[in-house]
Amino acid sequence: MRERAGCGEAAAVLRFNHFVDSKVNYPMQAAQLTPGLSKTGVFAELRQQLLGLVQGERDALPNCANAAALIYHTLPDINWAGFYFIRHGELVLGPFQGKAACVRIGLGKGVCGTAAQSRETLIVPDVHAFPGHIACDAASRSEIVVPLLQSERLLGVLDIDSPLPDRFDRDDAQGLDALVGILIRGSDFGGLAIP
Repeated sequence: MRERAGCGEAAAVLRFNHFVDSKVNYPMQAAQLTPGLSKTGVFAELRQQLLGLVQGERDALPNCANAAALIYHTLPDINWAGFYFIRHGELVLGPFQGKAACVRIGLGKGVCGTAAQSRETLIVPDVHAFPGHIACDAASRSEIVVPLLQSERLLGVLDIDSPLPDRFDRDDAQGLDALVGILIRGSDFGGLAIP
């Protein structure tokens, strides 16, 4: 059995508000960001935190679960953050934070399916104006979806919702794309993404 970096090693690199014993893999509490950061600065710190969380762990399932929790508990004004993985030609719900969600989404359906089919990040300022929007949480007003692509192969999408209209912009798209890149380079999606 291989030895992996525990949460304690990740916490030593990051600013967590709770000490974690490096010998035991206890749950970590929310990461603390440096106060007063610009959006670019927030994403720079999130990249460092995610790098610490995936260090030594190649399994995409726990890596995506930690990424969803990190995003949900760190970015302001969001009410859902999570992943859908491509499985037999449709998107299937993966790790997430927020209210219960739609389990399966067809390619080309809703915001997630449209972003997956186009393989491009999709920013929707008003989900109620998006044709075919799938409303899992009626409180959501805007959404951003970032495809997970590995050498042009679609693995799934990262989906983030906000209760505020027009919450997401190009800075969010770039920052989230960088986080997705860390996950793709640091994780084995073989068992999760099945074309």
